[in-house]
Amino acid sequence: MLRLSKIVVFLLIAWLGAQLPAYSQSESSPEVEQVFRVQVDLVVVDAQVLNKKTKRPVTALRREDFELYEDGVRQQLTSFSQDELPLSLVFLFDLTDSVRPVLQPLADGALRSLQHLKPEDEVAVMVYAAQAEMLQDFTTERQLIVKAIQKASRLESREAAFFNQGMFQAALQSERATNPARRRVIVWFTDNIPNIPSEEIRSHYARSLPAENLHTEKDAFRELFKSGASVYTMLERSDISDREFMANLHNPLMMLQKRQYPPGDVYKYSGETGGTVFEPVGPKQAAKRLAEMIDEIRSRYTLGYHPSTLSNQAGRFYQLKLRVTPETEEREGKLIVRARRGFYR
Repeated sequence: MLRLSKIVVFLLIAWLGAQLPAYSQSESSPEVEQVFRVQVDLVVVDAQVLNKKTKRPVTALRREDFELYEDGVRQQLTSFSQDELPLSLVFLFDLTDSVRPVLQPLADGALRSLQHLKPEDEVAVMVYAAQAEMLQDFTTERQLIVKAIQKASRLESREAAFFNQGMFQAALQSERATNPARRRVIVWFTDNIPNIPSEEIRSHYARSLPAENLHTEKDAFRELFKSGASVYTMLERSDISDREFMANLHNPLMMLQKRQYPPGDVYKYSGETGGTVFEPVGPKQAAKRLAEMIDEIRSRYTLGYHPSTLSNQAGRFYQLKLRVTPETEEREGKLIVRARRGFYR
């Protein structure tokens, strides 16, 4: 009788063991899935911190020196690093007439800046006027990058300069980085003299671009915030650029058209994405300034967090606010924090 009882108990335990996995999958999978979502829903914020007085990068900060807010709610930082992530750089060259006189020095500077990259950093090369064209997809092969930059320096276009279109396509390219964990940066070579993307300009000076493919400033920012890319601008003007700038400075018709058809602006693109505009200092200084730009990109901090609340609203924009603590400014002096304004989840 005792032996039979043991057999019954053994069979009962075996039966329960066989049923347990099925029970766990059917009853517990929602919780397991929810925990998994929290783990993978990592938001990464790239940030530059400068001394307000000297404008030099501040490079010795710690995780506890920062406060990060999503839609006004403070977030717990779960990762923190500096100059650890490889770079994915998109070099974007303006090919329009006003940039043409300074394009070669800018390209030479871009070539020299490659010396400041690490072997694992990758570069894509694009050019644009009315629309963008890919000359070289992301690669770590320096000879391919050099060849593409040299080709860019020899190109020209008679079409209009549509900044929003070029930036939209560069943002799309940045999303194609070979590793999602890379730091994404668009390095923009231009004179900040865009054309108004009006119906008239499009019909006369953008014939290669179908009307339905023209993207607006709003479209470009949405794609930038989705990609997480920062925009760094190497701004260099030619004599043609200066003449056009002065002619349009107080032109009421031009101001009206800009309100109706926002053409895009390097300061807005760089500012909203946490990047920097490097002001014109003359073509001979382009290489030095580009080297400084790469070094500044290297000095950026990368902060990550898992959102405290997950929203199911697809395509919603989440506002970010990154700042240093009061104690940090007491220790380091007044600081400028540059980071992207938000993201789409």
